[in-house]
Amino acid sequence: MRRVEHVMGFPVSLRIDDEDVGEGVGEGVGEEAADAVFAWLREVDARFSPFKADSEVSRLDRGELRADAVSEDLAEVLALCEEYRVATGGAFDARLPGRGLDPCAVVKGWSVQRAAELLAAAGTRRFCLNAGGDVVAAGGPWRVGIRHPEHADRLCAVLGITDGAVATSGRYERGDHIVDGRTGRPATGLLSLTVVAPTLTEADATATAAFALGAEGVAWAAARAGCEVFAVDAGRRVVRTAGVPLAGAG
Repeated sequence: MRRVEHVMGFPVSLRIDDEDVGEGVGEGVGEEAADAVFAWLREVDARFSPFKADSEVSRLDRGELRADAVSEDLAEVLALCEEYRVATGGAFDARLPGRGLDPCAVVKGWSVQRAAELLAAAGTRRFCLNAGGDVVAAGGPWRVGIRHPEHADRLCAVLGITDGAVATSGRYERGDHIVDGRTGRPATGLLSLTVVAPTLTEADATATAAFALGAEGVAWAAARAGCEVFAVDAGRRVVRTAGVPLAGAG
């Protein structure tokens, strides 16, 4: 089964390839699992979006909610934000000067990984969940393309993923939107950086944090346990770690 919905400001596509889906009971299980995935992502958008005035994040940022009174989920997200802020020496920061609290760089991967866990708990074994180009997959092999940072109709490479996640940060979709918290200026040392990791929580946050670090972010991300990196720097040079699971050239 396949389903696509627009959630959290980007398209989210779900493909379930379990053999029993579409055969009586299997079809019902697949539909129920998909319903749970998209209901969760809509809930996350309502609770954690800094662009919604009544969200938990916005209320915390305005001081209407005490830091010690937030939900367990938001406390987990904020702890992850702090972990990456410390790990990057402040390059990654959900509280940039002059801006409100914005944990979106962590929320996306964290919430989609949680959605993948809902699928697994429902008994789905082979699926691919793609959230705006960041992917978590199970029961592969799946082929995941890395988009060329300067040509939307071309790929830099194709990855072979069995069970794991792939996330890319770049400048090609939203311009220079990732800021180096140490300088307050856009990070421009890389054109794109892709991280392959066991979970999308790790892959997405690591990709964003590494991009904020600039050229030094490639080595930083590669040093994190379980992470493989494929990057294109500002000089258009491709840098990748030995463990990147290449399936073919773009």
